[in-house]
Amino acid sequence: MKKLLFLTLTFCLSLFIFACGQETAILKVGDPAPDFSLIDRQSKTWTLSELKGQVVFINFWATWCPPCLKELPSMQNLYTTLPKHNFKMLAILNKDKTALADFVANQKGITIPILDDAQNVVGSKYFLTGLPETFIVDKQGIIREKVIGGSQWDTPDSVQMIMKYINQ
Repeated sequence: MKKLLFLTLTFCLSLFIFACGQETAILKVGDPAPDFSLIDRQSKTWTLSELKGQVVFINFWATWCPPCLKELPSMQNLYTTLPKHNFKMLAILNKDKTALADFVANQKGITIPILDDAQNVVGSKYFLTGLPETFIVDKQGIIREKVIGGSQWDTPDSVQMIMKYINQ
């Protein structure tokens, strides 16, 4: 009995030590933004690497997420305010149904491109910790801002922060 207990404890301790040595993968400010290609609600393909030279606002969201729904109107306001020739906003629907996103977009007057990531292929590349999660990518494809949770995107501070990257 003691030998079995000793072997079990030794095995569990070795697993614990092995797990402690592993780093959790995360995407940090200053990292290159992982490239992706996704299709929007109008069947247009968006490829991040093709947007180099522009600031890209990438927001992961879902229709079942109350903070996501709350921030959508402020995202729409920001989207219509900033210059389209050097700023792109992509709302990536994560683990959700596009029909529901269509309903929400129509109900709220959202014209932001909504891209379909139902299988979480892109979300896993970005190591999402929850929704909403937003990444601001500079003109060189580097993540400059990472915001976990909902935000009010049309405030003067948010506009100024993004304009800083647009004007670089």
